[in-house]
Amino acid sequence: MTGSEEPRSFRLAYVPGVTPGKWVRIWDERRPDVPLTLLAVSAAEAPGVLRGGDADAGFVRLPVDGTDLSAIPLYAETTVVVVPRDHVVTAVDEVTAGDLADDIVLHPLDDPFDWEHPPGRPALERPATTADAVELVAAGVGLLVVPQSIARLHHRKDLTYRPVTDAPGSRVALSWPEDRTTDLVEDFIGVVRGRTVNSSRGRPQSKAEPSGKPSGRSARTGSGTPAKGAGGGRGAKGAQGAKGAKGDKGARGAKGGRPRRRS
Repeated sequence: MTGSEEPRSFRLAYVPGVTPGKWVRIWDERRPDVPLTLLAVSAAEAPGVLRGGDADAGFVRLPVDGTDLSAIPLYAETTVVVVPRDHVVTAVDEVTAGDLADDIVLHPLDDPFDWEHPPGRPALERPATTADAVELVAAGVGLLVVPQSIARLHHRKDLTYRPVTDAPGSRVALSWPEDRTTDLVEDFIGVVRGRTVNSSRGRPQSKAEPSGKPSGRSARTGSGTPAKGAGGGRGAKGAQGAKGAKGDKGARGAKGGRPRRRS
């Protein structure tokens, strides 16, 4: 193997709240020759990290600005408000943005939401990070609206959260630079989309088959049913012949056993 053919690591960025563990485990099983390196970034940093080439792909929060990044939406998260455990909000199962109108709602600089009109009353200053905002909520300064996974990430015994039914949702996507859709990126897309290792779209599988050896699809149609002319076709023909023979025998028997009319 030459130096140009040596596998390099696949660099995967991810934003707070995303847990890429299950996809990393699948990658390690399928591509043990290419180690995967994880890179934790903020939601605001993620697009720049991808554009700058510091990561091959990344789990980001939509929307992603610009047309140079491809993105595959994966799932949407519930939006919640983080409150102290003795707050009046804890008396109900869910709230609306209007229910927070009289409260100070913190809006950190790394807020994952693109608010047009943030709920509640604004604080005098915006916290630098979500972690700082959580500390302020614990101190009784205000409340914080975040995706549920981030509320869980910053879990504290003195805080809890409730869903905000009419707040914008947060969507997580796999993103990568459109002009750098490499074979490794395609492989990771297959992992995230749940393709099996023998998927027809799995790039390494078709290349790994020895020359002259037919693939598992060579004797099958695209739907997975036996192709015409394969063993299944001969079986069908044989069954048809047997049916025809049985039918002829039955017909002769019926003709011979029919009573004659008297003239």
